[in-house]
Amino acid sequence: MKVALIPFQKNLVIRMDNIRFILIVAFAMLVFMLWQAWQLDYGPKPEMAAITDPATAITKEDLPSTGEGVQAQTETVVQNTASAATPSSTIISVKTDVLALEIDTQGGTIRNLDLLNYPVEKENTVVNRLREMVGLPVSEKNLGPVRLFNSEAEKLFVAESGLIADSNSAAAPNHHTVFTAQQNSYQLQAGQDSLTIPLTWTDNNGLVVTKTYTFKPGSYEITMAQKVSNNSGKTWAGRQYSQMLRVPYENKDEKSNSFIRTYTGGVIYTEQNKYQKISYEDMAEENLDVTATGGWSAMIQHYFAAAWIPPVDAENHFYTKELKDYRYVIGSYSAPVTVENNTEQQFVTRLFAGPKIQPMMEKIAKGLELTVDYSWLTFIGKPIYWLLNQIHGFVGNWGFAIMGVTLCIKLLFFKLSQSSFQSMAKMRKIQPRLKELQERFADDRPRFNKEMMDMYKREKVNPLGGCLPILVQIPVFISLYWVLIETVEIRQAPFMLWIQDLSAQDPFYLLPLLYGITMKIQQGLNPAPIDPVQAKVMKMFPIVFTIFFLFFPAGLVLYWIVNNSLSILQQWYITKQIAEAE
Repeated sequence: MKVALIPFQKNLVIRMDNIRFILIVAFAMLVFMLWQAWQLDYGPKPEMAAITDPATAITKEDLPSTGEGVQAQTETVVQNTASAATPSSTIISVKTDVLALEIDTQGGTIRNLDLLNYPVEKENTVVNRLREMVGLPVSEKNLGPVRLFNSEAEKLFVAESGLIADSNSAAAPNHHTVFTAQQNSYQLQAGQDSLTIPLTWTDNNGLVVTKTYTFKPGSYEITMAQKVSNNSGKTWAGRQYSQMLRVPYENKDEKSNSFIRTYTGGVIYTEQNKYQKISYEDMAEENLDVTATGGWSAMIQHYFAAAWIPPVDAENHFYTKELKDYRYVIGSYSAPVTVENNTEQQFVTRLFAGPKIQPMMEKIAKGLELTVDYSWLTFIGKPIYWLLNQIHGFVGNWGFAIMGVTLCIKLLFFKLSQSSFQSMAKMRKIQPRLKELQERFADDRPRFNKEMMDMYKREKVNPLGGCLPILVQIPVFISLYWVLIETVEIRQAPFMLWIQDLSAQDPFYLLPLLYGITMKIQQGLNPAPIDPVQAKVMKMFPIVFTIFFLFFPAGLVLYWIVNNSLSILQQWYITKQIAEAE
């Protein structure tokens, strides 16, 4: 039995001797892949064909297709709308305490929506003063608000809505039809409960449609209602649709310093399929065709999202389309509704356009908080975010909240870390004797492996004890990484002194340097690899990772500094205990 174990022991020794080095190399490869992802997001982009101005590129192709008979009617609507003697469209400006936007009377389309509480860039007064003191120019910042919806051709992103009449009913207004408005400017006043903006259309034959937008103070949720008043002498039947049209565009004005590729594109949520990403490539390959009760459709990006949310208890059909000039549509339409003569019927839907704040989004619609994407580790990421949010509620500073979460995670894995550090301390203790064995049996690798295994048994050392606990903790560390990347509350959040934006890189690179120092100290407490080549490579890691971390957000670097510092204290204490026990 003992003889049979010898080949296994040899292989195990080789694996144990290299597993830590493999883990570190894997981590280095992960960083390299993050760099590649960063290049995809922020590196040079291939030239795209010129995009036609949306004012002249409007065709029937961007209307939803609900069947052959309905589609024929849709074409008639577009033609009638284009040829009728209707007034030219005007732009209505709307302002609340959190939003500034425009509504085009052509279709009641929402465009040029600004998030007033979220500037594109944050001015760091501390850094500016220091630069002035040393005679350096102060860099200019774009302090204007983030623009979510945009009417510029190369940045096109708008929210459209309308009605589709059945083939046997009178034509209804879609998002190409010009409505009339009572005024061209609206503002939500202090103390006002809501702001209502009505738009009206009639076919002059008794069919009147009133599209009404309702805004509330402090809210990123917009209610849109389309009331059909039928006095045409005939029954009218049709359905409501709401969609978003977007050109793939990376906003260069809103700078990001993370080496992570965050998802930008379409999303739908239904009870049947739950959260589902529909990328631009998916839209180009195949049109989405899903019917469900409730749910929502959205276009999301880093930190912000826009979603059409139909009634929860109504059946909706979700669809996507690829249009000309790199334009993509995602939306939904309702089941057909019949409006008898001399009656009214109202279609209602909601539009969310704002920051991806999870507690707020949970109250608006089921599953909407999932737009904060932690990938396949959501089940770990959500509790970590909850803990981060709770700690912030006590300390009032996101930097200290990150430090608190790091401490809680260290406490959670204290026993595992203790086992790991004890194993590494014992390994460090026998390191000189292992080196001596390696020199003695330099030409006899099997004998060296046997002698090393015997030494492990005598000293009760488990070489894998320092690696397995690390493997268990990796999913938690990755989840925390995603939480810090995706949490909009950390965007432009100040910490202290010169760190006035935890989502941006350290302007003076002091945090990455401090990280490199902690990594070097921690490396000094670990047993060095017996292989001299591995030892030289590992000595380079603090320098390599310091260079990578120069471009990481300050919040992430802060986490790693605190984590390393706590690990150093724990490892130093355990090593001291083992030394005193001798």
